[in-house]
Amino acid sequence: MEEGGTPLLPDCLIYQIFLSLGPADVLAAGQVCRQWHAVSLDEFLWREQFYRYYQVARDVPRHPAATSWYEEFRRLYDMVPCVEVQTLREHSDQVLHLSFSHSGYQFASCSKDCTVKLPSAAPAVQIWNNDLTISLLHSADMRPYNWSYTQFSQFNQDDSLLLASGVFLGPHNSSSGEIAVISLDSFVLLSRVRNKPYDVFGCWLTETSLISGNLHRIGDITSCSVLWLNHAFQDVESENVNVVKRLFKIQNLNASTIRTVMVADCSRFDSPDLLLDAGDTATAPCRVFDLGSSSDSEDEVAGPAPAHAKEGFRRFLDRVLDGRTQPPLSERVLETRVAKLLAQGHTKPPERSTASTRNKYLIFTTGCLTYSPHQIGIKQILPHQMTTAGPVLGEGRGSDAFFDALDHVIDVHGHIIGMGLSPDNRYLYVNSRAWPSGAVVADPMQPPPIAEEIDLLVFDLKTMREVRRALRAHRAYTPNDECFFIFLDVSRDFVASGAEDRHGYIWDRHYNICLAKLQHEDVVNSVAFSPQEQELLLTASDDATIKAWRSPRTVRTLQAPRPHPRPFFSWFANQRR
Repeated sequence: MEEGGTPLLPDCLIYQIFLSLGPADVLAAGQVCRQWHAVSLDEFLWREQFYRYYQVARDVPRHPAATSWYEEFRRLYDMVPCVEVQTLREHSDQVLHLSFSHSGYQFASCSKDCTVKLPSAAPAVQIWNNDLTISLLHSADMRPYNWSYTQFSQFNQDDSLLLASGVFLGPHNSSSGEIAVISLDSFVLLSRVRNKPYDVFGCWLTETSLISGNLHRIGDITSCSVLWLNHAFQDVESENVNVVKRLFKIQNLNASTIRTVMVADCSRFDSPDLLLDAGDTATAPCRVFDLGSSSDSEDEVAGPAPAHAKEGFRRFLDRVLDGRTQPPLSERVLETRVAKLLAQGHTKPPERSTASTRNKYLIFTTGCLTYSPHQIGIKQILPHQMTTAGPVLGEGRGSDAFFDALDHVIDVHGHIIGMGLSPDNRYLYVNSRAWPSGAVVADPMQPPPIAEEIDLLVFDLKTMREVRRALRAHRAYTPNDECFFIFLDVSRDFVASGAEDRHGYIWDRHYNICLAKLQHEDVVNSVAFSPQEQELLLTASDDATIKAWRSPRTVRTLQAPRPHPRPFFSWFANQRR
């Protein structure tokens, strides 16, 4: 500045100089004088810093909820939970799953040590010194109930009950599982529900009813999955109320089964369209097709009228018996063809509701080509189906309707290893390990090889379209026949996932960029954001630990000495990447 207060350099020249600096240097220079401070907060300057630093494509607009480019830069750098603040070592074996209560004050963990543990996470406003205050409230050992290990948990809507799922050591039944309902008031075991296969996991439909599965073998590679609605309090119901009711009965082909059930609430879909479209549908076709629409394909589940189906089945058997099928069919191919033909005309079409906003979607992994889960099935649950009272499966349908048709199917052309819903239940995020391009499944018991790179796909359940290009960064190495679930979680702004490369990952939902890698000593199986505070994330690993991660802003705020708060620009200083 000159002696009279006139700037020696015009703002435009200072702006050009600041453009050549990094974000930390810009903030430091802004402390020199008022003129430099004003230029250091220029919107166009921070727009350039944002796109350059985060390497976001220039055609991607700013987040619609953002107030400025400076604040948006600060949000991505300072408010991502990437600082490790505590390591919990209460488990003695691999930790497989984490789930938060809706209030955010409690979370549950499941492990190969066959326990379900219930720590309590202190609220963010509590003062703590260099450590996150997490204390263990309860530990439930499930080995006395003949469980091998616990694998999944979920709190009901009012946080009064906990659903815990595990592998049950039944006689001659290695794929069987069980669901336990635990009271969070008294930690008493209220009920146990058989669940088959064990990786159906189970989920809450209402505050007092939960969904489980059962599997019935029909042939060598053909089966039927029945989804059940169970009341959480099995021992207090009147004899006039169905404590258990069958919801849906779905045919499985080529050794596939229904697994990983979850419920999406359609009434929560009315959020703004914050996610960008995946691109031109000509180059990125929609992965969703409607099984209820008209089709000339012989694979259509709803199929023709029963009379035509029976006639077609007779013609097909005649060709097989006369040896007129070319090339000759193997036993497995023949079984699949026969099962498809038998289902035509014996499958109840999807029910349509005019008040879809009050309904819920049942979402699960399935398949049609092989035993590895490569499709996502979606079945609408109508209001009259959301109670254990009323008619059971078979009542209200024709005598020929053996199976229920799906409403929609998403085919990801790869092995699905994880699914998660956004907080508004509108967007479905899917971890998938892709099959090679053009791969053909010749034998259902020999699925194609899968990629080591994990694709995190995003689908809009309101439009039934893929809306984002795949998020990538995480990897997995287990082969197809041993592939396991890696649980992901979604907050308002971020999505996180575990991986087999000993890291957890965090992406921004709007800009589609990876923001942080969270290190463990072994495979990261599960991640969980606090539903009330997305700047708190938990990760669970095969190294038998649970790690708590906070954002730099939260750590700095809670650790800063009260009499001497740090300068406003310190969120970036000394943290260069």
